[in-house]
Parts: sequence; C-alpha cells; structure tokens
Amino acid sequence: MLEYPCLTSDPSQANAIYLPYYAAIDSLRYLYGPGVNNSMEHGLELYDYLQDNEGWIWSRNHGADHFLVMSRPALDFSQSVDVNPPIWGTSFLELPEFYNLTVLIVEGRAWPWQEQAVPYLTSFHPPILGLLESWIKRVRASKRTTLLLFAGGGGVGSSPNIRRSIRNECENSSLSNSSDVYVNNGGGHDYSKMRKVCDIVDCSNGVCEHDPVRYMRPMLRATFCLQPPGDTPTRRSTFDGIIAGCIPVFFEEQSAKSQYGWHLPEEMYRDFAVFMPKEDIVFKGLRILDVLMGIPRDEVRRMRERVIELIPRVVYRKHGSSLDLRARKDAFDIAVEGALRRIHSRLKARDFDQ
Repeated sequence: MLEYPCLTSDPSQANAIYLPYYAAIDSLRYLYGPGVNNSMEHGLELYDYLQDNEGWIWSRNHGADHFLVMSRPALDFSQSVDVNPPIWGTSFLELPEFYNLTVLIVEGRAWPWQEQAVPYLTSFHPPILGLLESWIKRVRASKRTTLLLFAGGGGVGSSPNIRRSIRNECENSSLSNSSDVYVNNGGGHDYSKMRKVCDIVDCSNGVCEHDPVRYMRPMLRATFCLQPPGDTPTRRSTFDGIIAGCIPVFFEEQSAKSQYGWHLPEEMYRDFAVFMPKEDIVFKGLRILDVLMGIPRDEVRRMRERVIELIPRVVYRKHGSSLDLRARKDAFDIAVEGALRRIHSRLKARDFDQ
C-alpha cells in the first residue's frame, strides 16, 4: 500500500482511507487465546482508536470511506454478538460500528454489501516483469500429462461428500495409474499421450503449507485442477492452479464465481472454468472423468489460454518490485481500484438519499 502511486498525507483530500489493521492476527486471541469468551469484543479497540485519534476522519462519512483487509474467511468474523456461550469465530463483521466499512477478504458471505473477496496469496510474488513473463512462458509450454488433479486433504471419512467422491473416483478408476492411455469419448479430447488420468497430491496435516513444489509441479503437468469446497467454499488452491495454467473445476458457485468478481469476471467463467454441482456427483452418480473427457481438444486449449491470461490478475507482485512490473495491474491494483469504486458508489448513493 505504501507503494501505491496515489497516496496523500492529507485525509481531507482522500477519496478513501485504508486501515492497516491486521484483523486476522488480532482475532487469534479470541479464536484460540484467553479472549475466547469475549469474541464479541473483537474490533472495539480499533473503533475506539479511530474515535480517539483524529475522530473527524471516521465521523465525516461514518466509516463509509474506510476499507481494510481480512486474511481469513468471513465465517471467522461473523459470530452473532448475542451468542452465549460464544461459538467459533469473532463478531467483528457483526458489530454495528463497522456496518459501513468496506472489507477485502479472502472469502465473503453471499449477502453483506461491504464484503468483497480478493485472491488468496500464493507462493509466487515476482519482483520484476521478466520473471513474470518467463513464468507465463513456462506455463504455456508445460506438457500436460495428467488429465485431472486434486491437491488437498479430507475425503477419507465414511460420510458422503465431494472430496470423498473425488478420492473414490481417482483411486478406483482403472485408468488412474495407466501409462499412455487412449481415450476417445464421443468426440472429446484424445488422451493418447496421457500418463495419468487422475492424480492426487495429499496435503493432509498441513504438509503442503510450506512446500509449494509439492503441488505446483503436479499442477503444471495437469490439464484440470479440481477445487472442491472444504470447511468453507473457497480454496487457496484455486489460485495456485490458475498460476500453473491448470483449468479449475468447481463444484459450488460460492467457491469462486460469486466471490472474486473483480479479479475473475463472472461473465468469463465458462471460458476458463468447468462447473459440476457437487450434489450430482455425490448423490446422482455423475462421473467427473466422463464430463472432462467429453470436452473437445480445441475447447480445452482455449480454456487453458484464458486461464494463462488471468495469471497477472491473481498474482500479488513483490513489494519493491521493478517499475515496469508496477506498470501492469496485479491483484493488489485491481483490489484497490475495486475498493475505490465501491466507496465512491456508496457515498454517491448516500448523498442522493439525503
């Protein structure tokens, strides 16, 4: 944010006010620490600070021109203030004091206007334009020897769910570990050089958290990356896969389509992603392999190219990056521009109502 070219030190001249508040870090004392029984108080210290320090900045628009970032899903901040005893989460997003605040968050809820999902951080933060361009070139040239990939955990219990269905389909398929498989499904893709039809990178117990090579290499070899919901609808893996040029396959619209409209325009989804309702797979017998194998080769190539075109939009460049890279919009630029548009629209609507 300190490198943003349109900063001003005069709040009276600012169109928007950014709050450098680490909401997710501050929430830990309420989620896991001694303040777990006072989780409805999360955010009140921030509000008091804003009132006590140049309070006119907040009061002039009652916070409608302020925005901040939250690096956990909205579920973690949306516990009702009236729940007693407290359950999981804090009540930051339920506090009336912050109803006017614009929140950039990795996963939003479906209804509150103030929440806007932005891409998760990945492990790729290029410092120069040449590195970004060379990575995109590598992605485009990568040989796709696996049809579909799931990188993640879960799905090992007995209850029916989409992750279990994915594991069963991969592990039970006679094609899972075959070499040089030939499949021609009613005019679909010719997989005559496919070494694997289905691959799983098991990331259980956090083994992938600090080892991106573990999943990025398989993603570079895969044509489709499955992005099933877990505890919440969204996944960081969605953006790891896009950066690897792997076509995302979604099973809930809340996993991406209704979330990341600024970075992944909703009207473009059919051009770069595949959608299958999870209920059709878990309860109605729809096979993921059948759907993906039925997509024509030319369409797969077009979809992958659209995914590759999205890479600069979901990458957060490294701070202190070169000027030529800063001249290209990345995920940060798109997020800030979106926040400014939303704040402008909100203030304009308020002025109209008055």
